[in-house]
Amino acid sequence: MNHTNESLFERGKLVMPGGVNSPVRSFRSVGGTPYFVASGEGPYVTDVEGKTYIDFVQSYGPGILGHAHPKVIEAITKAASAGTSYGAPTLGEVELAEEIARRIPGMEMMRMTSSGTEAAMSAIRLARGATGRNTIIKFAGCYHGHTDSLLVAGGSGVANQGLAGSDGVPDGAVADTIVAPFNVIPEIDETIAVVAVEPVAANMGLVPPSEGFLKGLREACDKAGAMLLFDEVITGFRLAHGGATEWFGVQPDVWAFGKVIGGGLPVGLYGGSREVMAHISPLGGVYQGGTLSGNPLATAAGLATLEVLDRDAYVELERIANRLATGMRSAFADAGVDAIVPTVGPIVGLFFGTEAPTNFDEVKVLAENGVYQKFFHECLSRGVALAPGPYEILFPGLAHSDAVIDEAVAVMAEAANAIA
Repeated sequence: MNHTNESLFERGKLVMPGGVNSPVRSFRSVGGTPYFVASGEGPYVTDVEGKTYIDFVQSYGPGILGHAHPKVIEAITKAASAGTSYGAPTLGEVELAEEIARRIPGMEMMRMTSSGTEAAMSAIRLARGATGRNTIIKFAGCYHGHTDSLLVAGGSGVANQGLAGSDGVPDGAVADTIVAPFNVIPEIDETIAVVAVEPVAANMGLVPPSEGFLKGLREACDKAGAMLLFDEVITGFRLAHGGATEWFGVQPDVWAFGKVIGGGLPVGLYGGSREVMAHISPLGGVYQGGTLSGNPLATAAGLATLEVLDRDAYVELERIANRLATGMRSAFADAGVDAIVPTVGPIVGLFFGTEAPTNFDEVKVLAENGVYQKFFHECLSRGVALAPGPYEILFPGLAHSDAVIDEAVAVMAEAANAIA
């Protein structure tokens, strides 16, 4: 049977809200019909109609090696042939935890989950349990998953749907959540359990931390006896071999990870020092569990991915990202389109405007000017897939060769001229 994107979207809308399983995939913020992926290989995805795209979505981060990387597929196949889930501990989860502990300074113990949302939720519960305090601080535009207490002034899919929060979240759920502007150190006192932050804000486009921001948070948390949480679901093992702690030289009390550490399979993880993690059951009184936590397929895929991501790989990732960003800047300049293409190491963002934003309010002005939506469709029609929302980033990876990057930049140049 020959499927079309349109027919599948119509079928999906009958059985799934908006026809999709995650809101941003509905193309609501860019308009049009989403493409339904049939397969992916390296830097490409192919839809059900047979059209192939250079893919800068890469599952929003896990595809750092590209789609269907042979070592990852081999690891998953080998693991699956022995069984897919046991509800019992396995060698793979120990090996993955050991590898992560080797990479992250201060990360001594960790607990795996099935998603980044679960990891952030559990890290918040851990901080509250360890400090005996209830109030948390998050930053506007930072997204930490769809947990009730964190789903306020989030970026990414929340902002892409034009929402400030979510219906169904009672006032009481966010009564102990304080929202502060990114890049401003908030007042942190003895009532605060934890300050949660994306060390590089990558769910409101790409907004880097200002000079001294993360260090200032660390010092303020220490002074108040509060914990600092780095949500590294995006930056973890994309930014650097040792994550944001290595990149910025700032060590939080608790980390949350996802995406890359599962090699494309559902996964999350949170952790900290032995002292902090001793609060987690069965050692302590903070409960968290999960039937599929530490899934053997996910741990195999994650370990295979990290084995490829040695220190040389991060040098190459940064080179690839710089090639892409430099090409994009030239394309926009030549077309006379005002655009900002920020980078932090291997991470690339895109805003249409003249001034780089430093916080969520400034991001919203640029994200809602309507230019991204036009550029997105001009690229998509020419075979380059960006994330279908102006609050997302680009995810170039090791599979994006120089030839592929140059081809994508040429397409973006045509798209820029089309919207000029």
